[in-house]
Amino acid sequence: MKTSARNQFSGIVKDLTKGPVSTEVTLEIAPGIHVVAVISTRSAEGLGLAVAKRGYALINASSVVPAVD
Repeated sequence: MKTSARNQFSGIVKDLTKGPVSTEVTLEIAPGIHVVAVISTRSAEGLGLAVAKRGYALINASSVVPAVD
C-alpha cells in the first residue's frame, strides 16, 4: 500500500461494534494504545475487517486537535 499520509499506524483490530449504518473499529497500535474510528458498515464489510486481523489507521492531520493539561 502506498500513500502520502504521514500519520500511519499499523495494528490489530481488537473490537468491531457493527450497526446498521456505521461500525466502530478499535485498532490496537501498541500494547494498551488504541485508535477508534467510526466508518460505514458497508466500508467495514468491503474491507473485510475482523477481530485479530491486521489493519492500518491513516489519520488526516487537519482532523487532529493537539492539547495539553
